Amino acid sequence: MKIQLHEFLKKRKKNRWRPASSGSQSFALVKYFSFTSLAVLLLASLVLTWVLSNNAKKVMLDRSDSYSRLFAENLNRQVFLQFVLPTVVRYGRIALSDSTQFERLDAIVRNITRGMLIESVSIYDSGENIISYSTEPDMVGKRDVGGLEYQKALDGESNSVLISSGSLLNLLPGAPPVYCTLKTYVPFRQDRGLNRRTGEIMGVVEVVKDLSEDLEAIISLQFRIMLLSLTVMALLFGVLSAIVVRANRIMEAKAKERRRLEEQLHEAQRLAALGKMVAAVSHEIKNPLGIVRSTAEMLGKRMSKIAPGNEKLTDIIVEETNRLDGIVREFLDFARPRDPAKVQSSLNELVERLARFMAPEFASKKIVFKMDLSPVLPEVPMDGEQIYQVLLNIIINGIQAMEEGGVISVKTYPLPHGKTVAVEISDTGIGMSDEKMEQIFTPFFTDKNRGTGLGLSISKNIVQKHGGSITVRSREGTGTTFTIILGTREDV
Repeated sequence: MKIQLHEFLKKRKKNRWRPASSGSQSFALVKYFSFTSLAVLLLASLVLTWVLSNNAKKVMLDRSDSYSRLFAENLNRQVFLQFVLPTVVRYGRIALSDSTQFERLDAIVRNITRGMLIESVSIYDSGENIISYSTEPDMVGKRDVGGLEYQKALDGESNSVLISSGSLLNLLPGAPPVYCTLKTYVPFRQDRGLNRRTGEIMGVVEVVKDLSEDLEAIISLQFRIMLLSLTVMALLFGVLSAIVVRANRIMEAKAKERRRLEEQLHEAQRLAALGKMVAAVSHEIKNPLGIVRSTAEMLGKRMSKIAPGNEKLTDIIVEETNRLDGIVREFLDFARPRDPAKVQSSLNELVERLARFMAPEFASKKIVFKMDLSPVLPEVPMDGEQIYQVLLNIIINGIQAMEEGGVISVKTYPLPHGKTVAVEISDTGIGMSDEKMEQIFTPFFTDKNRGTGLGLSISKNIVQKHGGSITVRSREGTGTTFTIILGTREDV
């Protein structure tokens, strides 16, 4: 019956509803939005980096294109004035197949392009798509290499074409170098000075400018910006992760503490309700029980005169009522615990008193009682009668665990921190499993046929009211050891 009551209370405790923690949910939302914001910032920084690098690339190309066209216009003017006019006057016509004319034109062009970061200059014939002159000798005489850009320039429209190959991958070791070339095609016109042109197109000038270094610088800048963004984001992620981890630990610790306090509160409420019920029932039983015992004693006296030899029946009634009276007192002690009246007392004296009282019981149960009492054990404030009850309960449990006899050892010793003492009570009984050790201080838990299951619960309550602690170590088949620590609340 008592085990069933304990199991019922245990299930009720486990199935108790607990409200969801809004704090944990709020913190989960904070973590979600924090990491989401971090990801959005990272993506935005990468997009911004890409936009800035592309804009820098566009600005570079626009400026290079304007520079190439301006250079081509100046080259057009200088070649016309320094080569075309003097050659026509001297030779009557232009024939670049003549080495003298070609070398003169080459000298003029190279003098103009000196220091201008121009890779090559080529002049196409106006009659057909053939290179009549080029600063690269291998290109002279090649046909149909101008393409659509040549045709546009021949129609009077200056234009440019970019040929490039390069990305962030080109910065990797072993990758091919960045390549970027701007080709500008400008119509080669007659120029009579003061920017007056006849409109007649004599050919097409192709100016090739190498922008590989500029493009590589832009890609390097893009890489550095992206690397900086990733580094900043990584640092922010690390800081945020550290904050989240620490906050998680704090939240878990607070949640654990809250659950512990809730369990203590519910346990206190449950025990308070149970105590009221036990007190009410015990009070109602105690008075009738006293009447039954006194009546049985009176009947025993009469039966010894009327029917000698039958008074044993009344003795059984008295014995059982005494046992029931002890159970009722245990119920009342549990339901209405008495505050300890503390005075400076010696724990050694209580152990010696207990040894004298239990000596007949030890002898009848074939139990050897051993004492190892510290001679320097200080006195501590305690209620001697209550602590005596605690020691008695533990020793009785030890006796019940050794049906065929054994050894009970009691050891006292001072603890190093302040006026604090400890007592260890060990037996060589059957021991306990881990599951049982977790439940032995629970009210009404017992695996015995007799007993209320309140002894150790009352003992723990007494020790805690003294500001002390009680712990148990046990292993099945090897025995059990209870350790009680007493002293002032600050010392324990």
